[in-house]
Amino acid sequence: MSLRSFLPWPDKRLRTPADAVGQITDVHRAIWDDMVETMDAMPGYGLAAPQIGVMLRLAVVDCSEERGRAIRMADPEILAASEETFEWDEASPNLPGLSARVIRPARVTVAFTDPQGNRIRQDFEDLWATSVQHQIDHLNGRMYFDRLSRTRREMLLKKWKKLAR
Repeated sequence: MSLRSFLPWPDKRLRTPADAVGQITDVHRAIWDDMVETMDAMPGYGLAAPQIGVMLRLAVVDCSEERGRAIRMADPEILAASEETFEWDEASPNLPGLSARVIRPARVTVAFTDPQGNRIRQDFEDLWATSVQHQIDHLNGRMYFDRLSRTRREMLLKKWKKLAR
């Protein structure tokens, strides 16, 4: 396992939808291992492969307090989302030093392929749901700030430009 580097914003790969994984191999499992180690070193609640320059639909999520409960997902897709919402200050290591409060569905049902190649259907709620949705956005070439109003998004990116100097 090894720590991976994050793509710096505005790398075009962060705006590019990732490719489907299909059948799980040892290569995918090794990438997941690196992703978990990298996520834990941040520390963060999730990581999508495109954030480290791997353009595959791979993600990891671990919102447990004790850590070590990372869920590895390939080709995740949201099947259902609640009308009830959950708010959280979201951030990304691709734009260090910034965060914004984002409102998302409080519960989601997600289908994904696990490390053994099984297609799983799992319910997530609150912070777990937020992190899963955040990672799926990355896999689709979206950033958390895309969910903000135009004004808030412009303010956030203006702040990033100041920090980047």
